[in-house]
Amino acid sequence: MCRWCDLNENIISWASEEFSIPYVSPVDNRVHRYYPDYLIKVKESTGKIKTYVIEVKPKKETAPPKRPKRQTKSYIYECQMYAVNQAKWKAATEFCLDNGVEFKIITENELGIK
Repeated sequence: MCRWCDLNENIISWASEEFSIPYVSPVDNRVHRYYPDYLIKVKESTGKIKTYVIEVKPKKETAPPKRPKRQTKSYIYECQMYAVNQAKWKAATEFCLDNGVEFKIITENELGIK
């Protein structure tokens, strides 16, 4: 992602883990801090400058885990992490709406990594 930002002529500036967003974890029902991966400013094709809050995740972590025939510790952990990510992304979406920026999740597909 860093290399993509550096090589993209439309990206005016970018930073990594610059700020935190509070969210409530569904695992322990406590407030935690979520540090989105990137904050980027992009010059759109219209000439307008747009700011994005970006989270980079493997594609498989953006969908609910597939239930195995028998419940394993690994499956339980994946379910918990998926629930935590959903809480983080909901908080980030609300934060972005309140601040006039856009939240995006980027996977290997968008980065051209397969």
